[in-house]
Amino acid sequence: MTVSVATLGFPRIGLRRELKFALESYWAGKSSLAELLSAAAGLRALNWGRQKALGADILPSNDFSLYDHVLDTSALIGAIPPRYDWAGESVDPDLYFAMARGAQHDTARAGCGHAHDTTAMEMTKWFDTNYHFLVPELTAGQSFRIASTKIFDEFSEAKALGYPTRPVLLGPVSWLMLAKGKAVEPLALLPALLETYSEILARLAALGADWVQIDEPCLVLDLTDDQRTAFERTYASLATRGPKLMLTTYFGGLGDNLNLVAELPVHGLHLDLVRAPDQLEPALARLQPHVLLSLGVIDGRNIWRANLPDLYWRLKELAAKRDVVLAPSCSLIHVPVDLALETSLDPEVAQWLSFAAQKVEELAALAKALNEGEDASFAAFAASRIAAVARRTSPKIHDPAVAARIAALDTGGARRAASFAARREAQQKRLGLPAYPTTTIGSFPQTPDIRKARAAHVRGEIDDEAYARYLRAETRAAVKWQEEIGLDVLVHGEFERNDMVQYFGEQLAGFAFTRAGWVQSYGSRCVRPPVLYGDVSRPKTMTVDWWRYAQDQTDRPMKGMLTGPVTILNWSFVRDDQPREASCRQIALAIRDEVQDLETAGAAIVQIDEAALREGLPLRRSEWQHYLNWAVECFRIASSAVRDDTQIHTHMCYSEFNDIIRAIGDMDADVISIETARSQMELLDAFASYAYPNAVGPGVYDIHSPRIPAEREMTDLLALACKHISPEQVWVNPDCGLKTRKWDEVRPALIAMVAAAKSMRARTLVKEAYLAR
Repeated sequence: MTVSVATLGFPRIGLRRELKFALESYWAGKSSLAELLSAAAGLRALNWGRQKALGADILPSNDFSLYDHVLDTSALIGAIPPRYDWAGESVDPDLYFAMARGAQHDTARAGCGHAHDTTAMEMTKWFDTNYHFLVPELTAGQSFRIASTKIFDEFSEAKALGYPTRPVLLGPVSWLMLAKGKAVEPLALLPALLETYSEILARLAALGADWVQIDEPCLVLDLTDDQRTAFERTYASLATRGPKLMLTTYFGGLGDNLNLVAELPVHGLHLDLVRAPDQLEPALARLQPHVLLSLGVIDGRNIWRANLPDLYWRLKELAAKRDVVLAPSCSLIHVPVDLALETSLDPEVAQWLSFAAQKVEELAALAKALNEGEDASFAAFAASRIAAVARRTSPKIHDPAVAARIAALDTGGARRAASFAARREAQQKRLGLPAYPTTTIGSFPQTPDIRKARAAHVRGEIDDEAYARYLRAETRAAVKWQEEIGLDVLVHGEFERNDMVQYFGEQLAGFAFTRAGWVQSYGSRCVRPPVLYGDVSRPKTMTVDWWRYAQDQTDRPMKGMLTGPVTILNWSFVRDDQPREASCRQIALAIRDEVQDLETAGAAIVQIDEAALREGLPLRRSEWQHYLNWAVECFRIASSAVRDDTQIHTHMCYSEFNDIIRAIGDMDADVISIETARSQMELLDAFASYAYPNAVGPGVYDIHSPRIPAEREMTDLLALACKHISPEQVWVNPDCGLKTRKWDEVRPALIAMVAAAKSMRARTLVKEAYLAR
């Protein structure tokens, strides 16, 4: 019997974020398309070579993307929304990036084929990760055809370099389940889609592909009868069309879908044994012996080092009976590239970690031991064992003071003292805001000059006082500009902050930080998640001084800006030696302390962003309530110890709210701001049907696109919002923070936004005057 090693996907961004810089240079018109494509080809070649050198036997192709692999799939099968006026034979880069980022007549490149304004496709979270994908859009009469050669080109490219690969293809049923249909049920399009998928597989076979990795992550979800039937029809059709199919599932266990999967005529099956270790035995009992098992035994979502000796003894008997493939639990795009770059990380913490390169090494060492005996990987196993013991016994992990505070916590008392109606009256008396009050989510553009100053400060080239003086000047200018354009509630701009989670994690005990631990969030947007390795506490205030300085510059309300406990948790690499909710309660107490200190300093409004609350929702509905109970509880722990006249805001990013709207109501924030621009206020259906009682800021400006919306566009969105919720509930704001945008995009957009709010106020006055007649 043979044990081999496969990777399901490798980080695309490059060791030093080369893809990010190549993309942004191209979008800015500073480099050519040929230069961008050359940089991308170089990254792919490096990735294949690196994985092979680290010990991988089976390499992926088509795991690379210039923006998003779901968008790549939509381009591959020609699923282009009608608004892009596509009439070409293939999807060119201009169209591809217009779908991802939107396009505007004065910024679109020549030859785009769509000179008028076009909004970007809707973006949402990839299952329960912090990666964003572009949601496919389908219409009645939708047709499919091969419209991109990317998957074929990259297979051939690897082959020419001497790397036989297993192409990665998002499965047709998962693609349809992730899509949104307009006047059409996506699964009704399956027969037409299967014809195109059959052509894709046949072409890959003709190029020499022996296997294709076909990803169907939706198999770990709760499935309807129609969805189950779709899987049966799909693989009855595709399994005989060319290459062998490695059906790949991840992010959870098959559960009650195991019987369905066991009957599919595929040649291989990948199981996530990190998220669902208990599914191995029932799978072995149901699967036919000829099915090649791919075992996801190394965590592709987190950065903790594996315990190789434990894995060895768990797999030894199985490996002696049948061929198996060892793999990460999922694609490695969710972890940083290489721990070797972290030369300044605490050595004790570093020995507990494993990034993408190290995870492939771990797989190779485990496979070697299973093939040749444990002693064949003696050094790797010894290091793994030492690291596991050191982590378990380290005094860095446990803080008795934190444990005592958690033990004394009365979570049942974590609620605001008064009802929202009473609080609203007290807050309006204190704040005196107009109808349709305007604000922004928090951050303003992190310009190249700001990033340059921050880097110089980190390197010690600028001392603390000089850096603080620079940041005060930026803050002062931003406050003045907000006053000038007429915003009602101001923000300080967050120029001192590197990232909305990292900034807080750097000031909390129990977190460590990397220098090069970047992961892709979407497109060229990369983040460095903090490493939450131990008990969390707040040694001192984190934001009060910057809030106080900004408030001193204006008479208007200045929001205190905090990141919520659930978001800090979900956007960190979280310790796996205790339940996630235990870590979240520790963070909630730290944020609670900061909220109280901001209120004591005079803050009338405190925003506690919970952008990631929904993305932490388990994939199975049976597990939802437990998560929502502790997630909402943690938000209330952080937010409830304030006076009635202190207004609590929260913000949530790209999320479907319909199925958790009651939990959002239970959070009892005075104002919630959400994304609604890309979805054309569709998300407000949930707030209307539930009769959400508190205030809502439906984002009227899509900040993830460089296009600048017009005043009329935002006014129309606000009018549409008022059909879903009461005008008295409506705030006016962008859909997210503005740090990734440029000032020449932000200024006209916010000026138009303020004008739209004033237009809505005028409409209200006219209506009131008419009704008073």
